[in-house]
Amino acid sequence: MITYFNSFSKRPLWWLGPVRHEHHSIISPTRVLSLVFKWSTVDLYQYLIIGGCQFKEFLFIHAIPLERASVDSTVQEELGQGCPHHCGAGSNKGRSRKWKKILRFPHISYCIDLKNKIDVQYGYVVEQQPIGRLLFRQYCETKLLYSKCNNYLDAVSNYEVTLDEYRQGVAQVVFSKYLTSESSDYVEIANEDLIQRCKANLQTANKEIFFECTRAVKDFLAGAPFHEFENSMYFHRYLQWKWLESQPVTGKTFRMYRVLGKGGFGEVCACQVRATGKMYACKKLEKKRLKKRKGESMVLTEKQVLQKVNSKFVVSLAYAYETKDALCLVLTIMNGGDLKFHIYNMGREPGFPIDRARFYAAEITQGLEHLHVLGIVYRDLKPENILLDDHGHVRISDLGLAIEIPEGETVKGRVGTVGYMAPEVIENEKYTYSPDWFSLGCLVYEMIEGRAPFRARKEKVKREEVERRVIEDTEKYCSKFNEEAKALCQALLKKKPKERLGCKSGRYGAQEVKQHQFFQYINWKRLEAGMLDPPFLPDPHAVYAKDVLDIEQFSTVKGVNLDASDTTFYSQFNTGCVSIPWQWEMIVTGCFQELNQFGPNETPSPDLLIDQPPPPESDGCFPFRKKERDPTTTFISERTPPAS
Repeated sequence: MITYFNSFSKRPLWWLGPVRHEHHSIISPTRVLSLVFKWSTVDLYQYLIIGGCQFKEFLFIHAIPLERASVDSTVQEELGQGCPHHCGAGSNKGRSRKWKKILRFPHISYCIDLKNKIDVQYGYVVEQQPIGRLLFRQYCETKLLYSKCNNYLDAVSNYEVTLDEYRQGVAQVVFSKYLTSESSDYVEIANEDLIQRCKANLQTANKEIFFECTRAVKDFLAGAPFHEFENSMYFHRYLQWKWLESQPVTGKTFRMYRVLGKGGFGEVCACQVRATGKMYACKKLEKKRLKKRKGESMVLTEKQVLQKVNSKFVVSLAYAYETKDALCLVLTIMNGGDLKFHIYNMGREPGFPIDRARFYAAEITQGLEHLHVLGIVYRDLKPENILLDDHGHVRISDLGLAIEIPEGETVKGRVGTVGYMAPEVIENEKYTYSPDWFSLGCLVYEMIEGRAPFRARKEKVKREEVERRVIEDTEKYCSKFNEEAKALCQALLKKKPKERLGCKSGRYGAQEVKQHQFFQYINWKRLEAGMLDPPFLPDPHAVYAKDVLDIEQFSTVKGVNLDASDTTFYSQFNTGCVSIPWQWEMIVTGCFQELNQFGPNETPSPDLLIDQPPPPESDGCFPFRKKERDPTTTFISERTPPAS
């Protein structure tokens, strides 16, 4: 057991237990490969360098910040139970007693045909699928050259998020270890011309100096190594995971807990996956209420948009299913409350210090960038829709008004929230992504000022008056704003989209915003990797939600009958697991680690032997899992993968 201390405060900085390789066996600490949480490795590496440590090999360590580890993590780790906070290894907290039966792999003969029905290209399986990536790397560990290539890619990933003051030294370490022919870890893939160009730029410490070499290595891995992987037991295991992922989802998949709030069509409550113990928020949409208010199209659009999103700055959709009375969206649970609550209820006076507002604005900008690159305009950015997680990071939520814009086209529509809608929305003009940048200006202003720019809190004023102010009035700034904050708000709140910050580059307008002087000290690579500490840490013992008794109950919907014509809509909605979030759930809860076992000496386990028939299924009744399908049955089609 090792604990590193901050030399200034003598406060434990890192919690670090027995180091585990991707094969999950304990190995020598002189050469360790980070499994999942690479964001933690660079800080520790830099800390050791500053402390005068010397090592001959580049060090990758699977470490967890002490303040993010659970209270009893050290005890569990001493007992050899793995990483209890992030991986869930050795801990069955929240899992059904029969979780292994729920997630039991089918015999490979039931899965082998999936190869012809799903995307099996390198760019999807390895670069977008979390479990595909781990299994491909597990295969690569059996080949020295392939293993070196992946170690090089890890080193470059860590280099890209290194602090500016250390980047030149880390670049030299990466180059010497992997791109110098004298090194035992030399990657022989990149040609001499690429290596020499990289060497010439080492002193610049530019984040892109390894780009060409990295592309060459990835192109190599996508060739013969990936084709060999497709014929290995590791790929067959991937097909088994995909089979599990495709299984139907019902209300019995979850345990339902307390109501957290209410939406336009039903309640939002906490829920837990029986098989893994992972907590989510379940947004229930009552079928009769949807039909009465003609909300089917909006709900389906929200579900389809959420299914494409894969960003730590936007709430993720993990499951979509139906019950007899409701359609259910199972989403990331955010326990830290919304920004509106924090702006107005968590201090002596409304508003945040500028540094805190800057951090939230930066993470929201990252979320908007992800949506815009996918061609999605959000249209409802306001404090109530920005939620905090347990660690103080924020995510954009409630994508009910979001819409996808085809490349080169525009949209119209007076949608949004009064006081946050841009002038072009109010005047019903055509637009693309400009409304989101205006709303961001309103939000940044409100975080600093403690009130919205065009309407005081609880001010009784007609909608028409607020809209007039948005179109005609200029916002006023008090002494809380410094010059950079004032300049950012003024640039985002321009009345004309052509003059507004972020509106000159279409889908890529976030680059304009990120280059503004207000964000000059934000390291965007580290922010994107989750390596910047939030300015506020929610109290884990506080409940940032209304008391159950304070949440108004929905009245019964009368005069609406469901019939066969509604079935088509429900079938479009009821698509079960969403691939990437489901796979991350398997990994972070430890289910992947515990179930992904092979035979002795890395030989196929019995369920992976194609020429050996599966054993007969035992009699019995199990309520959470249906019988294995016959391989001739129709496979639930692959979900549309989100852009990387």
